[in-house]
Amino acid sequence: MPPFSLSNTEVLKFPILVSVPHAGREYPVELLDNLNVPASHLLRLEDRYADRLAASVIASGFPVIIARKPRAWVDLNRSRTEIDPDMVVGMDPTQTPRISRKVRGGLGILPRRLHGAGDLWREKWQHQHVMDRIEKDHEPYHAMVEHILGQIRSAFGCALLLDLHSMPSVCDEKRRKIGFVIGDRFGRSCESRYAALVADHFQGEGYHVRTNHPYSGGYMLERHARPERNVHGLQLEVDRSLYLDESQRELVAAADDITTLIRECCMMLAEQLSGRHQLEAAE
Repeated sequence: MPPFSLSNTEVLKFPILVSVPHAGREYPVELLDNLNVPASHLLRLEDRYADRLAASVIASGFPVIIARKPRAWVDLNRSRTEIDPDMVVGMDPTQTPRISRKVRGGLGILPRRLHGAGDLWREKWQHQHVMDRIEKDHEPYHAMVEHILGQIRSAFGCALLLDLHSMPSVCDEKRRKIGFVIGDRFGRSCESRYAALVADHFQGEGYHVRTNHPYSGGYMLERHARPERNVHGLQLEVDRSLYLDESQRELVAAADDITTLIRECCMMLAEQLSGRHQLEAAE
């Protein structure tokens, strides 16, 4: 079985691919056996039920890829080089010459620790085991994203990757709760007009929206977005309190409203992309 599920990829109806890399809930036994903390702590790493937010998008025929394995197993929004050598047996630190801020904070391609919980694992992971995770779970996901985006671009002349995530509740400097954060890597992953359209869409529904703060987009966009080739990438972060209960574990009825908003957002983007390409082709 592949490490992801696919929907609507055989016949492409829209120039958008929705990716959900952090909602996987299939926890391997070897991961749970090496836990140094209660398993419930791993839920903090999940974009809890973010895959359910794509339900209306799937029903409308948009292509969607969803990771099966959890972020605790391998973080698909990190580069394969973002490994903390101190958590791997038999790894030469010179193999990771640049330790990123995320890795230093314990959230590399293999999460190491969580604030308030400490180290997640009783024992270090074997180097070959880590490489196997990357080759069997991380790289196939990215290869499939690249493949589908290529197919979309061939079919429509353009493509957009919408990387769907959820976030803990955060407020801006005026203490206003932020409902959605749109990330375009500060204009590097997408033409700014598309990020602005998404922001306007959610603001028009009464939500407070920020762009690139506090989340600007990660490795998914860095690897796959090529706006100069008409392959754009946006990251969408959704406040979990909009669709989960107070425990942050279960869906609430309002989740249906959020899934509808995301579908409408995708429809709007698809119309914009298709219209833009038709104009360029006519010229």
